[in-house]
Amino acid sequence: MSKSWSGGSTRAWRKLRLQVLARDQYACVLRLPGCTGRATDVHHIAGKAQGDDPALLVAACHACNMVVGDPTRYNPPARPATRW
Repeated sequence: MSKSWSGGSTRAWRKLRLQVLARDQYACVLRLPGCTGRATDVHHIAGKAQGDDPALLVAACHACNMVVGDPTRYNPPARPATRW
């Protein structure tokens, strides 16, 4: 979430979210039990406090994103972003 508006999303966040979903081909990267496979959310793997660096964002299905919640409980391995 953007630091400029803590109560919701901004145009910049929505654009970045779509870029991350497209980069990960709308497939959930977390793949936890109960995963639907189709990514609709973007998960901050290092926590929201680290900002919106695309290298620290992964596509996730809503179920996995809600299970993980706090990234200190589960942290998927980082993948280098080679293209957008």
